[in-house]
Amino acid sequence: MNKLALVVLLISCGTLSGCSSIKPWVQPYERQNLADPIMSANRHGIAASHAAHVYEARESARGAEGTGGGGCGCN
Repeated sequence: MNKLALVVLLISCGTLSGCSSIKPWVQPYERQNLADPIMSANRHGIAASHAAHVYEARESARGAEGTGGGGCGCN
């Protein structure tokens, strides 16, 4: 019985610890660092637009990099 109580206590502590609120990791004064263009996933705008153009041409659809839709285009 003692082992069972210990196991239940450990499981409940582990489960309930996920319910605590987490403070934001990025403080408001640090957000300017994340808004820096060097932090963007794609730093080369011209190369990205060319790659998107080639992808659209291969897909035969404009805006082909978005989510999938229906065959008739009416989502």
